[in-house]
Amino acid sequence: MRKKGFTLTSHLVCLLILLAVLLMCVCLGSVSIPLRDTLAVFRSALTGEATEASTYRSILLSIRLPRVLCVALCGASLSLSGAAMQGLLRNPLADGSTLGVSSGASLGAALALAFGVTVPGLPYAGTTGMAMLFAFGSLMLILSLAYTLDRSLSTHSIILIGVIFSMLATSLISLVVSFSGDKIKSVMFWTMGSLAGSNYTHVLLMAVALLVCGTVLLRLQEELNAFAVGEENALQVGVAVKKVKLTVLIAVSVLIGVCVSVGGTIAFIGLVTPHAARMLVGPNHRRLLPASMYFGAIFLLLADLIARTLLRPIELSVGVVTSLVGAAAFVLIFYHTRKGAK
Repeated sequence: MRKKGFTLTSHLVCLLILLAVLLMCVCLGSVSIPLRDTLAVFRSALTGEATEASTYRSILLSIRLPRVLCVALCGASLSLSGAAMQGLLRNPLADGSTLGVSSGASLGAALALAFGVTVPGLPYAGTTGMAMLFAFGSLMLILSLAYTLDRSLSTHSIILIGVIFSMLATSLISLVVSFSGDKIKSVMFWTMGSLAGSNYTHVLLMAVALLVCGTVLLRLQEELNAFAVGEENALQVGVAVKKVKLTVLIAVSVLIGVCVSVGGTIAFIGLVTPHAARMLVGPNHRRLLPASMYFGAIFLLLADLIARTLLRPIELSVGVVTSLVGAAAFVLIFYHTRKGAK
């Protein structure tokens, strides 16, 4: 890869791998469908021609395809958010889950689900809006508290306050569940983190959020590179520090809020995949941000596939799979961070 940025060849290679994983995830599940029949159904849907594999049409087009697309978009969004937050805060452990932002978004979405917060004429707008609002509010509160206690905004201070806030948010979610009445099932299932039941409306919502906020973050690659050396350096090279900070925080909050409102709390994607991408393409955000999106989409697709097939016909929550992998990765990253600081 060239030092200047993510090349066209790199994009094509990553895109081909992503498409291959997408196709595999569509074919495999509680009922495995041969690749030939899967392609025949897709061709039939595009051309309108009849096919012998039409018995699989409902499974593929109504259930698996929207779910797989949502999983890929969610993975890309959460990974991009994690990479941007790590660059902005110069904190290798920054992520929506470790900073408590995902917990805040979960609290907002749980309130909307339990008490029926809606926007007339706009399905899912109530849940999505509450999740985004609480995500942004949580992030600002955590950073404000961390700055009050430690003006240097050290890794340990931010993580500690993030963990405390996550515990508080989890307790409040439990309280919300207690008052959710007949909606307790949907709230409990959603809090475990799952994209089962995703539909094309969800796909459109997540695609629009990633297109808008992803474009904003990708346009700030050079600014995030400047932040990596320090805020003073960023100011000296002409970066509007406050404006860039606010823009990144809003974009990240929107992405996390939308993902949480659709799939619940899916932890550690924004922590694990940016580090994997950084090991392969380096710390330059011109390469890191696009690579993180591809890595996040592929990682979550594979995690969701494991959740669907490991104990079939029983389906695990994808949040369980990502938490198991992410917890181990968190310990390793924290160990290497502490070791490098000595």
